[in-house]
Amino acid sequence: MRNDVDEMFEVSDFDEDVKLREEILKEVRELQLSEDWNEDFKTVMDIQRKWRRIHYWESAYEDSLMEEFEQFVDGFFGKRNAEYKAHEDVKKALIERARKAAVSEDWNKASEDMKVLMDEWKACPSAGREKDDALWEEFNSERQKFFDRKHAHWEDMQAKFEASQKGKQELIEKAASLKDSEEWKKTGEIFKELLDAWKAFGSAGKEEEQLWEQFNAYRQAFYDRRNAHYNTLREEFDAKYEEKQKLLEQARNIVETKEYTRENTQKMKDLGVEWKGVGSCGKDREDTIWQEFRSVMDAYFHGLKEWNEQKHANWRNRMLDIRNRKADLILKQKQQIKRMQADMVGLLGERAIADMEDAIADKEAFIQELEEEIADIDAKLENDK
Repeated sequence: MRNDVDEMFEVSDFDEDVKLREEILKEVRELQLSEDWNEDFKTVMDIQRKWRRIHYWESAYEDSLMEEFEQFVDGFFGKRNAEYKAHEDVKKALIERARKAAVSEDWNKASEDMKVLMDEWKACPSAGREKDDALWEEFNSERQKFFDRKHAHWEDMQAKFEASQKGKQELIEKAASLKDSEEWKKTGEIFKELLDAWKAFGSAGKEEEQLWEQFNAYRQAFYDRRNAHYNTLREEFDAKYEEKQKLLEQARNIVETKEYTRENTQKMKDLGVEWKGVGSCGKDREDTIWQEFRSVMDAYFHGLKEWNEQKHANWRNRMLDIRNRKADLILKQKQQIKRMQADMVGLLGERAIADMEDAIADKEAFIQELEEEIADIDAKLENDK
């Protein structure tokens, strides 16, 4: 059997353990947690270990203390887990942004974006040990994809630079061989093709400016010589242009007389022959002055044609006037026949009716005669078209 001394010691131990629990709860109530979850976790775990070392006497009061302590622990881990989840969401968003940047071909912008994302990642707190490593692997994988692509792009670009340098060197050699050519049109077209080929090669990198200076120097040498040649031609064209202006003025003077004589007609033909003998006055002006000359020539010969056709036109007008008068006469005869037929209804004597019928027959015969004359006129007009 237990004695009174043992019971006294048990009471003393119980009181001591309760006091320890109360002290821990006071510490918990006054605890100021930092934002460093690792440090806070160590603090809470130390408190938990101290709490667990205390003997449990299975009293109702201990249960109430236990409930308050567990609420604190649950609250701490609940808050930590919530913040871990928030940090996890932030990191997942960074991963998604990295995934989009990883497929970009705007290399400068995407590189800057990746730098910003890395800075944001470093600034983002932990999402928990069990999440951080996996999230980092996913985030870094997207970064690596981009930088692998960027490196491959750089190598491809370097290869293109080298190909462009080689191709442009060949174009420079071709340009050098053509700079003294006097086949102005043909060589000008070739230089245009060389320039198109130059552009098609794309950039040659650091060598671009030097290569262009060599290539363009040969082009410019040819164009300078071609321009000098065309300047000489332009003086010749100016002289021919002035001569053609004189021929044009002579043709205009003849047209303004509106006299379509044999002499004027022959003179206009002679001006056309002289025009051809002068030769071209240059592509930029030849078409314009030729159109003016051609317009004056056309005006004269059009007037000549109208003059020759005037008699014939007058004849057609007379024929049409005659036809119209005959057609009006037919209409009047038909109207008269209609009235006469209406008047016959009131006639009583056979003689009067017979006379009316004869009169109508005469008019019908006259109408037939007029219609035949109109048909003859129509045939003549039709054949004259």
